[in-house]
Amino acid sequence: MTWVLVALLALASFGACAFLFKAPRKGWEAIGAALLLGIAGFALQARPAQPGVPKVVEAKSADSGAALISARKQLAQADGAGAVNQWMVIADGLARNGQFGDAAGVVLGAVEKDPRNADAWLSLANNLVAHAEGSVTPAALYAYRRAALADPEHPGPPFFMGLALIQNGRLEEGRTLWAGLLASSPADAPWRADLSARIGQLDELIAGRDPGAPTR
Repeated sequence: MTWVLVALLALASFGACAFLFKAPRKGWEAIGAALLLGIAGFALQARPAQPGVPKVVEAKSADSGAALISARKQLAQADGAGAVNQWMVIADGLARNGQFGDAAGVVLGAVEKDPRNADAWLSLANNLVAHAEGSVTPAALYAYRRAALADPEHPGPPFFMGLALIQNGRLEEGRTLWAGLLASSPADAPWRADLSARIGQLDELIAGRDPGAPTR
């Protein structure tokens, strides 16, 4: 009986994503793979007859995904590009659960359908970086650049690309992107104060790493 319920739940979930939320066909494979992975995990680890025991769940990946989504949405809304799309709802849900690879698969279908959507390219880039455990892969760099080309005024691409480079030790490259964003931002841009503070902290970090190097 348990397996019947699991199968029905999986089918209902896929149907909701594919038809109710109208996920792009390019993302159906990723959604199906995520569901099959969940069923496989249940088969290997589940013990339906065993009494439940409270347990603290590791939420690092989920917290990271939620933080990226929140920051991306804040920048998009500040830039006037915060439109809600059904595929983004699905991808963000996967990212919040730490399923960055599956989220990237859903967003990939969306950018193929609409290559001019900067927020979609940005979401793809962030998910690719998170899926690679913070590494800036060539695919992620490509997605960041496509986001910048799709909307040169969007603050998200230079901010997140700079952040990813900095987290990979490429401090000067990241600072260059952040400094360019700060210089081109309107005086009343809501992200200016935070970005300026981040650049100041980064300058201290660069100076501390190389005492002989002047602060830019």
